[in-house]
Amino acid sequence: MPHVRTGAERLTADPALAGGARLGLITNPTGVLPDLTPTPEALLAAGLNLTALFGPEHGMRGTAQAAGSEADTVDEKTGLPVFDTHKLEGEALDRVVAASGVDTLVFDIADVGTRFYTYVWTMYDLLASAARLGLRFVVLDRPNPLGGTVQEGPLLDPAFASFVGRFPLPVRHGRTAGELATLFGFDVDLRVVEMEGWRRDMTFAETGLPWVMPSVNMPTPDTALVYPGTGLFEGTNFSEGRGTTRPFELIGAPYADAGFAPALAALDLPGVRFRETWFTPTFHKHAGVAVRGVQLHVHDREAFRPVLTGLSMLYVARTLYFPDDLRWWGPDLFMDHLWGSDTLTRSLDAGEDPRGLCPPPGTPEGPLLY
Repeated sequence: MPHVRTGAERLTADPALAGGARLGLITNPTGVLPDLTPTPEALLAAGLNLTALFGPEHGMRGTAQAAGSEADTVDEKTGLPVFDTHKLEGEALDRVVAASGVDTLVFDIADVGTRFYTYVWTMYDLLASAARLGLRFVVLDRPNPLGGTVQEGPLLDPAFASFVGRFPLPVRHGRTAGELATLFGFDVDLRVVEMEGWRRDMTFAETGLPWVMPSVNMPTPDTALVYPGTGLFEGTNFSEGRGTTRPFELIGAPYADAGFAPALAALDLPGVRFRETWFTPTFHKHAGVAVRGVQLHVHDREAFRPVLTGLSMLYVARTLYFPDDLRWWGPDLFMDHLWGSDTLTRSLDAGEDPRGLCPPPGTPEGPLLY
C-alpha cells in the first residue's frame, strides 16, 4: 500500500529543504519515518547538522503523564542535548532556545486535530520565540488524523487563551501543523516541508503511515476520533477513562446509574452507539474505584460529530446528576479553557441545552496547503 510522504521523509531525501547551519528538532516518539526510524537519527544519517533536541509536554521520549514533561538530558542514541520546553514561554523560552545555539528550529510532532491538544501550542510558542530571536522555523508536515474536511465547534475567545488554546481555532480544527503555522502569521522565516500524497478526506489508515501514540493517553486513531468531544469531560469530575486501556472512549463516574446509557442512546446521535460498562481507573480521577458509565462505539466515521456528541453527553450528565454529584473539575474552571470560553459552563449551570453552542460543521478555509 502506498503511503503519504511526510515532511520528515522528504527532508531526509532532500536536506536542502530545511536550510540553516545548526538545526534544533522539536520532536517526540511520533517523529518517525514510515519504517519507524526516529527523525533525529534519520536527519543525522542524511547529513543534516542537527545540534539540539527539544521536548514538548509528555517529554521527548513520551514518558510523562498529562501536564508533565521530562528533565533536560542527553539523548542516548544521538548524543545530542535535549531541552525541555513544557510550561515555558516568553523570555524563559527564549533563554532556552538561545542557549541551544541553533539557528533553525524544526518541528516534527504528530497532532491529533483538536484545539486543546497541546503540541500545536508548543509550536506556537516556539514560533514566537523564533520570531523574537531571528531564527528560521521549519515544519515537517504530517497528516491530521481526523482528516482536513471538517471543522466543528466554536472559535476560541481570546480572553480564555491558555496552553490548551492560544489562537482562535474551532475545537476540531481540520488543519495540519504546517497549515496552522502559516495561519498563525508570525513574522518569521517560515518553511513548511509539505506532504506528498495526502488528501484532506483521508482517514489515518488510508495514509499508510504507522500510528505512534502521540501521548500516553492517546493509544489509537479511535481515541483521537472521539477526543474533541469526550475530552471535554476533563473539565468535570466524571472519569474520561484515564487509567484504562481505552481513554476518552470510556466515560463514567461512581455516581452514574442505570439511566445514563439509555438516556444517551435515546438521543440517536449520528455515527455512534453507547454500551453500558463498568471500569476501574488505575490512576487519575476515581483511581481504584469501580465506576459505571459507557463506551463509545463509532460505527460511521463520516456521520460522527465528536463535539456534538460530547456536548450531548455533558447535557445528559448534567440533567441526571446535577447538583448532587456532577462538579466542575480542575483549576480556574478548566472547562472554560477547554471549550475556549465560559459559554458552556454558563449554559450547563443554567440548565440549558448546550448543543446550540455548537455551530453546524464547516470546512476549513485558507490558507490551506493541500
